[in-house]
Amino acid sequence: MNALLHYQLALLARSQRWLPPVILYAVFLAVGVQGGQPVLDSLAYAAAALLPVAAWLVRICATNEPPAARACSAAAAGPGRAHLASLLAALLATVALGAFAVLVVTAISDASSTDARHVVPRLPSAAAGLLAMLVSALIGTAVGALTNWPLLRSAGRAVPALLLLALLALVTTGSPAKSVLTDLTAGSREGVVPVPVGALAGAGAVAVAALWAACALSSRRGG
Repeated sequence: MNALLHYQLALLARSQRWLPPVILYAVFLAVGVQGGQPVLDSLAYAAAALLPVAAWLVRICATNEPPAARACSAAAAGPGRAHLASLLAALLATVALGAFAVLVVTAISDASSTDARHVVPRLPSAAAGLLAMLVSALIGTAVGALTNWPLLRSAGRAVPALLLLALLALVTTGSPAKSVLTDLTAGSREGVVPVPVGALAGAGAVAVAALWAACALSSRRGG
């Protein structure tokens, strides 16, 4: 699995297909996060924008290999393990991007509540932001796994489904992504840094179920 994961990460880096989602994410942050804004509100915005980027990166990794190369990987390690490596590569790339965003956003934002009456410490805020980014990365990876090959083969169906499911993950009550964003914005209003452990546990469970379903189906379809 380590060799497969390194192969998928190298394939992603060399393909340069990661540039559009990363640039788009940078544009979202440049437009939506301004210096001096409350730190928790800014982190919530950055985490929300990361979710569709995660799903996009999954699509890139799931479709990066030419059919012949994918067949070789599936023959060598099994189609399920080969597909899992591509999904995990996308997740790791997303987590790295989210961690970098937390550093930037925390550095330029104001360590205060929404009404500027309470001090919100930067280090705990950064930790909460990292948890929020991880939740978004996990849910985005789950969205990507469920809206691409092998569940959906046609790009005409996969892309609209990806966008719709990403939006629903952000706005649907009970979604771990919506829960963590609500915690951050509520904490910003109250001047209290949240610890969204419940949302992280829920996101982990959703991601594991989605990845298992995608990998199991890829095994049945022979990679």
